[in-house]
Formats: sequence, structure tokens, C-alpha cells
Amino acid sequence: MASKRVAVIGASGYGGLQTLRLLHDHPDLSVTFLGGERSSGKRWSELTPFLPLPGDPVVQNPDPDAIAAAADFAVLSLPNGLAAQLVPALLTRGVRVVDLSADYRYRSLQTWKEVYSSEALALNRGDEDLCAEAVYGLPEWEERRIRSARLVAAPGCFPTASLLGLLPLLKQGLIEPSGIVIDAKTGTSGGGRAAKEHLLLAEASEAIAPYGVVGHRHTSEIEQIASQVAGQPIQLQFTPHLVPMVRGLLATVYCRLRDPGLTADDCSTLIRTAYRDAPCVEVLPVGTYPSTKWVRQTNRALIGVQADTRTGQLIVMGAIDNLVKGQAGQGVQCLNLMAGLAATTGLPLLPFYP
Repeated sequence: MASKRVAVIGASGYGGLQTLRLLHDHPDLSVTFLGGERSSGKRWSELTPFLPLPGDPVVQNPDPDAIAAAADFAVLSLPNGLAAQLVPALLTRGVRVVDLSADYRYRSLQTWKEVYSSEALALNRGDEDLCAEAVYGLPEWEERRIRSARLVAAPGCFPTASLLGLLPLLKQGLIEPSGIVIDAKTGTSGGGRAAKEHLLLAEASEAIAPYGVVGHRHTSEIEQIASQVAGQPIQLQFTPHLVPMVRGLLATVYCRLRDPGLTADDCSTLIRTAYRDAPCVEVLPVGTYPSTKWVRQTNRALIGVQADTRTGQLIVMGAIDNLVKGQAGQGVQCLNLMAGLAATTGLPLLPFYP
């Protein structure tokens, strides 16, 4: 099979860099176009001498005609609001798109405008039909639709780590749909590569700090998918925390069992069965709890389960690398499916440990 051509737009950000690293030795996908606005016209080696690319390509302005001439697929690693300015033109030209931003994660354009209000004020979007068409890029739940999709909206890192453990329980009705609480911790790379004061070493080191305690944008994204799978509206509490590490994300989900007689082994067996054909998800034995170090630099998600018979609560823990399974790796996993390949082609599954 001829190698499929991929354009990476927003190549010098963390999402773009991770995508390029994963595609560098990919057996069936090759990078044929690098796009960026601020970096346009520069040699790749000027921007990232630590990640050499064959031929030291020049970063180009992300013109839809130029992208379509060079690529079959495009991965967009752009700030929220920018992908929507490029996607319609790419689809019209036959380029299939994986968007790593939040622009197409919501089935309703109005919902996106409400959640991403500051971006919406600066952008007059009218692509309601594309919001409805876009496939939510969680391969373990949408593999069939991703394979034939023109446009895939890769999930956020927090939703990925939270939903993988939560969805099988909601689908089978094992937990109460109300009272779900998600407590999540992420490394500083989740804030992107652009300089931000709260991500400076002097600010972030030796500290753990909550943020977005009420109304974090990922709350509605998690609720949308949870409601879809549960078949009823789901409202939950989500609180993220910044921890002093570069990579990794751990989401701990607290929920109440409908049947207090269910054990952690019962729930673990259910989740393991749900992912029996999902090579990127592993359910740990009851009593073994996931660590972010165990998934570092991999496209794996580790899920742990425990039940508290005293309170009737089920605790579900999910660990991922926020830049790989939580972003670029998941994007490549979707690309693989769209290109007719095995989901794990070219993706690392063994951690760099310790």
C-alpha cells in the first residue's frame, strides 16, 4: 500500500511536535507538509533542532490549496477557534481532517459558542452542519465511524482519561447517573507551549493547585459524551489540578453503585470486557492503581477500579500521557483508522520507565 500523505498544521506546538515524532518512523503515513502562521517561511531546523526531519522542510503558510496538493490527510494542532477557519476549505478539497482542538467536539455549534465564548466572539462561524458531521475521536467507542469519517474531532486529554473508565459503567447502568465527581491532575505540558506565567518553573514547581473549579470547559465535553452513552442527561462535577510534572494525567472518578452488592471485581470485569478488543486500553487487577509513569510516552490508557462497601461508592482511576493518548497519539490512532490501518500502527505502547 502506498504511503498516505499527512499535513501537520501548527507543527511547532506540543501537539504538532508529538504528532511529528510519532509519524517520523510510521510505516504507512508520511509527513509531506508542515504548516504554521508565525513560523511560516522558516526552516524546520531553525525552530526545532532537537527533532530533525528529512530534507529539513520549510514551514509553509497553511493555504488550503497548497495543503490539498501535498496531502491526503491533515492534522490540525491549532488554538481553539482557528481550525474552524481552515476545515471547511480542506474538506471541500478532499482532505480528510483530524482536529486536535475543541472546534468540532460539540454536536451543536451553539453549544460550542456558549462554552468557548471568547473564541466565538472573534470568529463568525456558520458550520453547524460540520459540527453535526464530525466524529468524536475516541477510537475505543467510535472506531467504525472514524474509519469512514471526513472530519474527526480528537477528544481533550481530561475527557479521554475520565470517559474511558466511566462509559462502560454508564452504558450498562451499573452506576447512578447523578452525583458523579471527577478529580483530575495533569502535568504542565497540558497548558501548551506558549509562555504562561502560572506554568513557569518558579510558579508550578513544589505546588499542586486546582483551577477551573466551576465551569471548566472540559466539563460539558465529558457530559455530552456521557449523556450520549447513558441515554439520559448526565451532570457531573469536574475539578482539574496542575501538578509539578511535565507529562501525565490521572483522573479519579467517584460514582455510586446502583446495586450495593456489586464488587470491584464485577465492575473491573465489565470494563475489561468492554475493552477486550482495544489494544490501547488496559484494565489493571483490583487493588493495583495506575501511575502516570506507567504510561509515559505511550498511547496506552491504564484503568483501575476499587469499590468502597462502607459508602457504596465506586472509584475508577484512569492514567494517560496527556500529550500522546490525550492528544497527538490519539490523533494518529484516528489517522490509522481513517487510512484503513490497524489502530496501533506506529504507536508506542511500552513506557519509558523509570
